Amino acid sequence: MTIENAFHNKYSLVKGVARRARQLQGGAPALGTSKSMKACRIAQDEIRSGVVTYVVQHIPAKVATEVEL
Repeated sequence: MTIENAFHNKYSLVKGVARRARQLQGGAPALGTSKSMKACRIAQDEIRSGVVTYVVQHIPAKVATEVEL
């Protein structure tokens, strides 16, 4: 599985990596091995290896317009 297939688009990939990096900075243990000590790079390596997954939730258009009002 490639990173591009795991996510809807590049923006959702960035959001997934950022969320996981914040978890790592908050004290969560790393779930994979990485050569880097930086949280963002560790998160990227975890997602690339498939250890961490991220679900993209879609808001239906009707609900999105009601929320904006």
